[in-house]
Amino acid sequence: MTPSSRDPGPAEADRSTARRTVGQVFDEMPLGRAHLVAGSVLFVTFVVEAWEQVGLVYVSDGIATELGISDAQLGLALSAVAFGMVPGALMWGAFIDRLGRRKVAVLSLLLYAVLALLAAFSPVYWAFLVLRFLSGVAFAGVYTVTFPYFLELLPTRWRGQGAVALSIGFPIGTLLCIGVSQTLGVVSWRAVAVVAALAGLWAFAVLRWVPESPYWLAKQQRHAEATRVLRWLGSPVAEGTRFAVDEDGRSGDVRSLFGARVRRQFLLLLVVSFTFSWGYWGLQTWLPVLLQGKGLSVSDALWFVAITQLVSIPGYLLAAVLTRRFGRKKVFLAFVFASAAGGALFGLATGETQMYAGNLVLAFFSLGAWGIWNTWSGEILPTSLRGLGYSWSTSAILLANTISVPVIGSLMDLGVASSITIGSISAFLVLALIAVLPLPETEGRALN
Repeated sequence: MTPSSRDPGPAEADRSTARRTVGQVFDEMPLGRAHLVAGSVLFVTFVVEAWEQVGLVYVSDGIATELGISDAQLGLALSAVAFGMVPGALMWGAFIDRLGRRKVAVLSLLLYAVLALLAAFSPVYWAFLVLRFLSGVAFAGVYTVTFPYFLELLPTRWRGQGAVALSIGFPIGTLLCIGVSQTLGVVSWRAVAVVAALAGLWAFAVLRWVPESPYWLAKQQRHAEATRVLRWLGSPVAEGTRFAVDEDGRSGDVRSLFGARVRRQFLLLLVVSFTFSWGYWGLQTWLPVLLQGKGLSVSDALWFVAITQLVSIPGYLLAAVLTRRFGRKKVFLAFVFASAAGGALFGLATGETQMYAGNLVLAFFSLGAWGIWNTWSGEILPTSLRGLGYSWSTSAILLANTISVPVIGSLMDLGVASSITIGSISAFLVLALIAVLPLPETEGRALN
């Protein structure tokens, strides 16, 4: 069971003389079983998140046939979740810092399960479209909160490695989605949609095995609960401890994001998130089409995507090891530069060997870089604004993903050479490299 408690009475609080911050406690905390349990639960949560992003792509033909819709209508339905997640991330962002990380994760998953299940049984197109959009709004909560939540449960020296390792849930989720789609998809696309919806019941695992963030609890002056969580995580914090907290900035206050203290870093977070997402998702979304344009069959293209996801796993692991040794910034810069090189090789490929080599280099380094960015972008802002700031950063990622798809599709419709199209995508990776330079290093530093 996760720890819970009420705040101590005045007499008990007065006996406490410690005024350490929660971050200082995490500086001294060893990695233990409780971290592995909480991390495993949140890892599966991220698997569910990755699954949902591509959940119905591989059974789209069945959806179009049964609902009797055009390709344009199908594309809108498949994008509806992503469209819903853009405002959803902003909406949930305020709740993350006001209600807490745990409540948002649980409520978001449960609401998503209900709406996605209703969408799976929608008899007509318009109902399916609306419910998919609403399920995206609901799902944005857990999508936004997972990484900052996990960061606030990890010892300082393990934070980078742990959070980057959590990112491996993305290729695992994608591979599971491909497998389920290829098996249940022959029965009905609705069966695949039902399985995805029922994954939202994982909310009960979060409720059972993942505690609330002690950073957030201390910020809310719930010091006894923060102490109990820290003790459960393996730190010998004395009962009655009251933690020193940063009183600057109201939790969940958008205006604080544009205050002099954090404005520059916050705006850079948005720029990097948007450009990096465009550079990655712009290519990955159209990868099967680009591959078919280079002569691969549909089945070969699907197999190529699966190999890409497998290759990304050692990329994540290498990033996790290197970020602890060299820091976030150096490794991120190296990985994004290598990603751009891999994209260029893929775009200019004249044979199948070059094509495979270019895309595998791109997958290895770009997803490793995503693991670092998921961690780094959650560490830069203070606790009172971490959830809200991360939600804006997530919205920038989703917005780039949503806009890049039709823009790149238009380039292909106009007959623009694939080398030029991929070159324009890689240019966004270069912009991300430039924008990330002024951001501070956070490796080995306690969270604010």
